Amino acid sequence: MLAERRHQLILRALRSGGPAAVTDLSEQLGVSPATVRRDLVKLEEDGLLTRVHGGAVADEGDQPFAEVAEVRVVEKDAIAARAAAMVADGQSVLLDIGTTAYRLARQLHGRRLTVITSNLVVYEELADDEGIELVLLGGMVRREYRSLVGFLTEDNLRQLHADWLFLGTSGVRPGGQVMDTTVVEVPVKRAMIKSSDKVVLLADSAKFPGTGMAQVCGPEELDAVVTNAPVNATTRSSLEEAGVDVVLAGQAGKAGAA
Repeated sequence: MLAERRHQLILRALRSGGPAAVTDLSEQLGVSPATVRRDLVKLEEDGLLTRVHGGAVADEGDQPFAEVAEVRVVEKDAIAARAAAMVADGQSVLLDIGTTAYRLARQLHGRRLTVITSNLVVYEELADDEGIELVLLGGMVRREYRSLVGFLTEDNLRQLHADWLFLGTSGVRPGGQVMDTTVVEVPVKRAMIKSSDKVVLLADSAKFPGTGMAQVCGPEELDAVVTNAPVNATTRSSLEEAGVDVVLAGQAGKAGAA
């Protein structure tokens, strides 16, 4: 059995049945305990599970918006303020789903901008700001995550163009790959990237490596990453080799309004 297939089966077993012992996983997969242990090490490095004595437990994965909105608010606000400073009045801004994009929307009040989003909380935040031209993408509503997804959302994006995309993530791999825990959101994120001139990833320190089993894009599709703390050397090197500016919130960065 290929390693990738084993990894999928291990994650499925942990998510459906809870914590599992190495011996149990070994029996289920028909491989040696040593092979399972190597798989668990790899999956933990990828941020997909946590090893415990004798076995492993899956990370929680995607959480409802209301829960995530209360986590690391100070860090997200610092990132949002730095990201907002990149945008010049008169430009168009595409905001991804997620709580950091919502914190960024709060920084845009009083600006003369066009904001495009599939994030229902961003829409609610900016709906009464008459200085902002607000475009809400169509699609299927994901109530728990306050977002719009599906082919209608993707089709809307093909008809639009934005100066800036501010993209969220559940994790960034050491190679600079942007990951997500929710497969249904990935096609929308990819369509957003194609519809934008500049792509800026908003990622607090917990997102390195964070979680996520679906790849949204590689580092070569990013222009900048805005974060609140120094990125580990391996990831920073991967990003910079791809020409990505790593901008620390609260400090002057290379990326600026265009």
